[in-house]
Amino acid sequence: MAEKNLVHEIEPQKFISALASKLKTIPEFKMPEWAVFVKTGASRERPPEHEDWWYIRAASILRSLYVKGVVGVSRLRIKYGSKKDRGMKPEKFEKASGKIIRTILQQATLAGLVEHIKEKNAGRRLNKKGKEFLENFAKELK
Repeated sequence: MAEKNLVHEIEPQKFISALASKLKTIPEFKMPEWAVFVKTGASRERPPEHEDWWYIRAASILRSLYVKGVVGVSRLRIKYGSKKDRGMKPEKFEKASGKIIRTILQQATLAGLVEHIKEKNAGRRLNKKGKEFLENFAKELK
């Protein structure tokens, strides 16, 4: 029973950075050519400076799916959004880019880790292979 909560027990930042390096080896998780030039949301002024930001975001999304269960693109856009600096005007919350999140979820589906749910609570969730992948990875980290 303790094995089920291994992902929760590991510090999220440590888990996500280690999982990001593992995702680099999976051929389905490839950073698209356009990802070098895009911002991660309307609230950002510049594209990310970190080379591996795509894999870090993918690892974070996979961990979110593990923790929360069924999650849609809209909910993830809110999670990764932030406040936009509007100069003298008050800051305003802006959602993150949906294209980035959607593409990562499509890559995870191609890898066989995520499935699309079209029931009452529509969205995406980890399938059995995806849960086993994250739990086995958590065992390796421990």
